[in-house]
Amino acid sequence: MTRTPQPESRDADVRVAVSTVIFSVRRDADDEPVLSLPLVRRTRDPFDGRWALPGGWLDATEELDAAASRTLAETTGLTPSYLEQLYAFGAVDRSPTRVVSIVYWALLRSDEVDAQVAAHAREGDAPENVEWFDATDLPTLAFDHNDIVEYTLWRLRNKVGYSRIAHGLLPDEFTLADLREVTESILGKRLDPANFRRQVDTSDTLIPTERFRTGSHRPARLYRYNRDVELADRGPLPSRH
Repeated sequence: MTRTPQPESRDADVRVAVSTVIFSVRRDADDEPVLSLPLVRRTRDPFDGRWALPGGWLDATEELDAAASRTLAETTGLTPSYLEQLYAFGAVDRSPTRVVSIVYWALLRSDEVDAQVAAHAREGDAPENVEWFDATDLPTLAFDHNDIVEYTLWRLRNKVGYSRIAHGLLPDEFTLADLREVTESILGKRLDPANFRRQVDTSDTLIPTERFRTGSHRPARLYRYNRDVELADRGPLPSRH
């Protein structure tokens, strides 16, 4: 009987990493809302000097969700309000050594980004080599991270049509114009205000309050999200996996 030759060190050279794509809606120089994400500049080979997604190695005794939170905090100083496992990227040629990356995606409001960044600045422990980029206009990133961001954007844009995922980028109370602005930033296109209002009015995700935002225009009613509805359907699996 002929035996199939077995490769040496079948799994000794395979490492597992965790990376996170964290989105926020930031204002550009023209005060326009832009769906943005932070990147970290690499300071060693491979891809020394290129921008990359926040991440790091998985510890042997660490849960995946914990690793995603830890590596995000270590590289960017950020703690997201929403974190979900997305996909595993494991092409053989994605790295000079054999690396499988478990990718998460996360959301954080812009005001929370500013507050967390300011807190680190006061403590003198702000991470270095971090910069925010337009999620739709990225430079050439390290490894396959451009593909990862593209896939994550596709998933986010699909979810925004059937879940209240956009609310993860909004304050506790917001106007319909605020919600439409965030949704447009995610989708990368303008939406008709009247049609958008009709769609959200028939959903079960929004609860109108008795408060209004006043200013130079007509007072706008404030809404809050229905906490009985999940931000995004995670399915039957528990969060610990």
